[in-house]
Amino acid sequence: MVNKPPLMISVSGVRGIVGESMTASVCLRWAQAFGHLCSKGTVVVGGDSRVSKTMMRAATISGLASAGASIIDVGVVPTPTVSLAVERHSASGGIAITASHNPAEWNALKFYGSDGLFIDSGQGQLLRSLVEGDRSFDVPAFEVGTYARDEHAIESHLNAVLGLPFLDADAIRKRKFRVGLDAVHGAGGELLTRMLDMLGCEVVSYHVEPTGRFPRNPEPTNENLRKISSAMREDRVDIGFVLDPDADRLALVRSDGLPAGEELTLCVAALAALPHIPGPVVANCSTSLALREIAKDFNREYFETKVGEAHVARKMIEVNAAIGGEGNGGVMLPMIHAARDSAVGAALVLKALLEFGGTSADLFDSLPRFSLVKKKREFNSLEEQREAMERLNSVDSLGTPDCLDGLKWRTSDAWVQARQSNTEPIVRVFAEASSSERAEELADLILKKLS
Repeated sequence: MVNKPPLMISVSGVRGIVGESMTASVCLRWAQAFGHLCSKGTVVVGGDSRVSKTMMRAATISGLASAGASIIDVGVVPTPTVSLAVERHSASGGIAITASHNPAEWNALKFYGSDGLFIDSGQGQLLRSLVEGDRSFDVPAFEVGTYARDEHAIESHLNAVLGLPFLDADAIRKRKFRVGLDAVHGAGGELLTRMLDMLGCEVVSYHVEPTGRFPRNPEPTNENLRKISSAMREDRVDIGFVLDPDADRLALVRSDGLPAGEELTLCVAALAALPHIPGPVVANCSTSLALREIAKDFNREYFETKVGEAHVARKMIEVNAAIGGEGNGGVMLPMIHAARDSAVGAALVLKALLEFGGTSADLFDSLPRFSLVKKKREFNSLEEQREAMERLNSVDSLGTPDCLDGLKWRTSDAWVQARQSNTEPIVRVFAEASSSERAEELADLILKKLS
C-alpha cells in the first residue's frame, strides 16, 4: 500500500492532496473551528482557480456558516485580493482557498486575521487545538451565519494599486509597453490583464483563463520559465510577467527572452518605491544580497526576518518599512497592504522601467550582480532530516552561523543557508556569492555535510 501524503499544517494554514489528506470533512472541520475562533463574526472567502475549488469552497462556506460566522464570498480572486477585502469589509477574518505554487491536485486553506494579515503562531496553535479537540461548533438554526457575494473585490484591488500617488499612470500609458502576461491558468489573469490595460499596455496573453489546469509546474522558478520565456522572446515583449496560481508571486522575463526570475522582482520594485516612500527595507533571510545593496544606495536600514510572509509583514509594520517582501517574487508595499501582491509588483516594475528609460534587459544588467543557487537534500524521514541538520554543527570553516531561521553562514561577500522543512523531510540549501562558482562551492560544502 502506498502511504498517503500527510496533511501539512503550518502556522497560518493547512494543505494536502485533494481526496487524500485534504477532504471535504477536513475542510469543513477547519472552517468550523475558524468560524468559532472569529467569534461568529464575518469571514471573507476567496480562492484560486483549482479544479477542486467547488468542493473546497462549499465545505468552507458550510463550515463557517454552521459555526455561526457570516460569509462574504469574493469568488475566484488572487490571494492578495482576499487580504484587501478583509480590511475593506472590516471582517473578523478571511480564508484564501489556494495551495499557491503547489501542483493542481493540492489545495489548502490559508487563514487571515482581522488586520488582513495571516494569523500568527499563537492564533494558529489555538486554531489547531480547536480542530483536534472533540468540541462541536454547530449552532442552532437561527444562529447559522449569512451569505453574501462581493462582486467588486478585483475592482477595489485595482483602485488601490492604480491609486498609488507616485505611480504616474499617465506617463506609463504614454510609454505603451508591450507586456507578456502568463497567469498559468490561475486566479491572476483578470486582475493583471485589467490593470495592464488601464496602464495603456499592449498585453500578449498566455494561459490567462482561470481553468485551474496548469500548463507546467506552476512555481515560477527559472527552470520552469524556459518555455514561456522563449515564447515571450518570439513575441518581442518589453517585459514579461509570470504569476503563480494565486498571484501573490511575480517572476519576470527580460526583453531579450531570458528569465530574470523571482529574485530580482523585489529589487526592481524597490528601485521604484524607495525614492518616494521613507522608511527601512525588510526581507526574509533567504533574499538576495542585491536588495541589501539597493537599500544601502538609498541610505535605508535593512532588516531580515524568518522565511514566511507573516514574519515579514509584522516586521514591516513594527519598523514602519517602505517596502519589503521575499526573494521568491513576493513584493509587499504597506502603503497598500503588508501582503505579497503580484499586481503591486507589476505596477512598480513598470514604474522602474519607465524611469530607467532603457530596455528591461539593460535594467536587470544594471542591478547589483550576485549569483544565487538553490538546492535541496531529501531524506526518508523527519528523524533523518534532524540528524543531518545536527551534522552541520561541525562546519567550522565558515565561522559561527546565525540561527534566525535554520543555519546561515556569512562571509564578506557571500552567504549559505540550510533550512529544514517543518512538514517534509527536506533540507533546502541556498547560497549566494559574487560568482556562480563560489555560490556552488558553498552550497556543495553544506550538501556534503548533510549526506
